[in-house]
Amino acid sequence: MTNRYVAPKGRGTYRRISEAVRAAAPGDVIVVSPGEYIEQLRLDRSVSVIAAPGQGGEVTLIGVQGEPAVVVEGLECTVRGLTIRAVVDADGGLPAVGVAPGAGLLLDDCSVSGGRIHARGNDGAEHGSDLTGYGVTKLRLHRTRVERSRLAGVHLSGRVHAQAEDSVIDAIDGIGVVLSGSASLEATRLQLNGVSGYGFRVRGAGRLTATDSEIRKAGLAGVLLEDSATASLTDVRINKTGGPGVHLTGTAKAELSGLRARDVAASGLVVQDQADLTATDCVIADIGANALLISDAATVSLTDSRFDRSAYSAVHLTGTALGRLTDCLIREAAEHGVHATATARVELTRCGISGATLTGLSVVDAATVEAVDCRMIACGTGARLESANATGLDACTVSGSVGTGIELAGAGLASLRAVRVTGGQAAGIVVGTGAATEIASTTIENCAGSGLVVWAGAAPVVGALRVASVGKNGVFLAEKAAGTFADCDVTATKYPALHLSKDSAPVFQHLRIRDCVEAVGQEDGAQPVFKDCTVDGVAMVSEVAAPTAAAAAASVSGVSSPGALEESMPPDDETLEDVLAELEEQVGLEKVKSNVQSMVKLMQTVRMREEAGLPAPPLSRHLVFAGNPGTGKTTVARIYGRVLKALGLLRKGHLVEVDRTALVGEYVGHTGPKTTAAVTQALGGVLFIDEAYSLSPLGIGNDFGAEAIATLVKLMEDHRDDLVVIVAGYVNEMSRFINSNPGLSSRFTRTLLFDDYSAAELVEIVEFQARSHEYQMTADARTALMSLIEQLPRGDGFGNGRSARQIFQAMTERQAHRMSELRTPTPAQLVSLEVPDLPESL
Repeated sequence: MTNRYVAPKGRGTYRRISEAVRAAAPGDVIVVSPGEYIEQLRLDRSVSVIAAPGQGGEVTLIGVQGEPAVVVEGLECTVRGLTIRAVVDADGGLPAVGVAPGAGLLLDDCSVSGGRIHARGNDGAEHGSDLTGYGVTKLRLHRTRVERSRLAGVHLSGRVHAQAEDSVIDAIDGIGVVLSGSASLEATRLQLNGVSGYGFRVRGAGRLTATDSEIRKAGLAGVLLEDSATASLTDVRINKTGGPGVHLTGTAKAELSGLRARDVAASGLVVQDQADLTATDCVIADIGANALLISDAATVSLTDSRFDRSAYSAVHLTGTALGRLTDCLIREAAEHGVHATATARVELTRCGISGATLTGLSVVDAATVEAVDCRMIACGTGARLESANATGLDACTVSGSVGTGIELAGAGLASLRAVRVTGGQAAGIVVGTGAATEIASTTIENCAGSGLVVWAGAAPVVGALRVASVGKNGVFLAEKAAGTFADCDVTATKYPALHLSKDSAPVFQHLRIRDCVEAVGQEDGAQPVFKDCTVDGVAMVSEVAAPTAAAAAASVSGVSSPGALEESMPPDDETLEDVLAELEEQVGLEKVKSNVQSMVKLMQTVRMREEAGLPAPPLSRHLVFAGNPGTGKTTVARIYGRVLKALGLLRKGHLVEVDRTALVGEYVGHTGPKTTAAVTQALGGVLFIDEAYSLSPLGIGNDFGAEAIATLVKLMEDHRDDLVVIVAGYVNEMSRFINSNPGLSSRFTRTLLFDDYSAAELVEIVEFQARSHEYQMTADARTALMSLIEQLPRGDGFGNGRSARQIFQAMTERQAHRMSELRTPTPAQLVSLEVPDLPESL
């Protein structure tokens, strides 16, 4: 081995590196002094070209225009410590460093710019596919930087075996690294940053192995595997890519371990066609689409991995894809946690899904799911199984759902085994119309709505169900619902344990009801069968279907008919003058009285014009009552209904008073029937909706209140001659509510403002209450009461007329206590309210 020296000047040295190479024998070392060398370096023999150590300065090789700066043809060549700058064509077609088939190159501590490194090998047809055999091109990058090239940073084509250690590929107008044919690359601590295309693109039968490496700011996918390419990525970090983090197509296969993909503009992992992905201990976070997208006939197996904050569903499967997730966490998906469509299959084992906006687990079309020991926490809906094929949840927990815990809606058999549903804000489990369902050894507890809801036409098979401490019914069966319920327990419900709607026909066997507000609420036409059932330990007598609610009440312990909404019915014989006189007797409300009198005159004129055969002027009888609580809105609403009846404009004139809870359901499909039922009861009279603005809560777009409003608007139109609707609430809130829906603003065109009562009016209300109950207030008491009310704070807790009535009640209680201390009070003392009877404070 001989050292040959190259320097810009000096005795015994070559002036050009290429001259030294031509004079060198295989194995020689060419030592290059600092300086710029403008030439093409062709290494056609096994030599080493190294920068002279210890001389300071930089050895820069500048290529010739339109030619590669370095061409390698020798079997074992080394270039160390050089800065290589190519001057290539504008289209970037030529490389900066070209390695010919069968050659070998080590680039150590070098910098390459202006063009790519391109190593080419033969296609392997003559010598098989063993990369260690004859004809394999070898490339090794060690502590080398490749930057500012076009098309690619490194291109490996054909039978090439490459290694990259502690190297950087930066600022590439194209792809970072391309592998095609049977090329392979082993990358360790490789940094790939700022490429306009893919980070890695592996085609053909290429093989990529990357460890402790990073891909940052790729314009397209971080890693793209096509055809039959394979990859093994260990502790690789992918950040800020414009395309997917890792994308597999064709029959590609990849193994990921410790992958971290963050701030990805598209999907985190995409696996399509017949590709196969296996991943362990991966984190996919802050993703612009799906965290994991599996389509076509692809297969994915993930273990101990996490998906955080995806803009679409975290895991989406379609086609005939298969996804297996074990010990994985899915958090804060903007849509579904897991969404399986088409005929895809998903297997979940010990997985957790939390904070999904829509549904934790969604299975639709003909997709299938088998979830074992999984948790759905604080999702919009915990799980929705709506498939034409069989689906199942086994030993899973659904907790804290914003809506329904589990919705079952598909024609395929949905099986729930040892499932626990707890802490939801609506119903626990809803079985939709026609859904095929089996529920076994399942618990529903602490839900705000009903425990189990069975919708029309459904007939689930339920065994060993436990429902406890729910806000409404334990089991709710809609019209024409059925099913068998064996060995079930219903405990501590706030509504009747069972609600049986018209024409429902369930069979209950060994049912135990304990500590419920009521056992059974049953509508006419329901035909339940009770076999060996108990209520608080007492046997139910009925063993056959109950033909009517009355008969059921006589034969089954604890059965009663559900109550209708409260309503006030006016007398049949009162006149308009009687009703208006009662209105005038109300304390205060002068503006309201005037408005009602004006409307009465208008309605009388309308009636006279109609009787004369003249067209009636526009008239909307629906009203907005705006004011603070306790200002007489409900009282005036009752009187208004009676006025309309006296005018012959309403058949009955009764008032049905409701609020949001009477109109809005707790699950999909429940709101419309509830609103319709309230309107139906109010036909011929007035539907009074208190706090109506709660039907359109501020800042909540996906709310069942919108369905109630839409149903109400339609029914107001359908029954415009037989229904009056009054909506009531605070002034500002009611203005927002009316403007929230065009159908409301066009129907509610008149607003009556209810002012707060003055201190004198509140005293008058107390006196009116006293006279009505045969009490008399002394003059001194009246004066003291005026002073007390004038000091009353008028904040959020101020109740107006309600406060006056509470004051009267407090006075009667204090007077009764005072009378109890007298031995024989006189009749005058018994009716007298005096200063000591006033509350000490308000």
